[in-house]
Amino acid sequence: MFTGIVKELGKVRRISGLGGMYKLSIEVKDVADGLNIGDSVSVNGVCLTLTGKDKNLLDFDVMGETFNRTNICKLIHGESVNLEGALKAGDPFGGHFVTGHVDCVGKIREIRRAGDGYSIEVTFPEKYKKLVVEKGSITIDGISLTVGAAGDNRAVVHIIPHTLKITTLGSRRAGDGVNIEFDIIGKYVLGFTK
Repeated sequence: MFTGIVKELGKVRRISGLGGMYKLSIEVKDVADGLNIGDSVSVNGVCLTLTGKDKNLLDFDVMGETFNRTNICKLIHGESVNLEGALKAGDPFGGHFVTGHVDCVGKIREIRRAGDGYSIEVTFPEKYKKLVVEKGSITIDGISLTVGAAGDNRAVVHIIPHTLKITTLGSRRAGDGVNIEFDIIGKYVLGFTK
């Protein structure tokens, strides 16, 4: 379980493999402290298990299913990724409940300046439109965000400059694919009403 509060930007150092299994290596700074083999780490919103650790280099095994259904398949050497370690008892809870189980890869439709911040509009497959409500929560590339507007198969989120600076959203452009996880509470509510 995560909160969607990004702790650090890591750098992709290696991604290799094909077929059913891939190896992903990420260079980190502070997030490595206290992590042990077997711990869960959110990488761009994808819950991955730490399988190797050498100083500031973290290794993850990525199943083909995860690789192909998230934007991990588009990562390149040197690219930044959002990182968050799993929530521990007693940790501050600043975002919302995030499982790290990505629902889909959405697309950034537009990025607009909005006062001192920015508005980002993302689109996603229509089958998820009932899971997005204004003032509800959404996770984009592992970042807990509040939906400012929703309609059809789109959501608009408003980003403060601090969030742009400390996450990958600062380098994203229109057309980029982003991992989206819809609010788990909304998923359960919708499931009960069917």
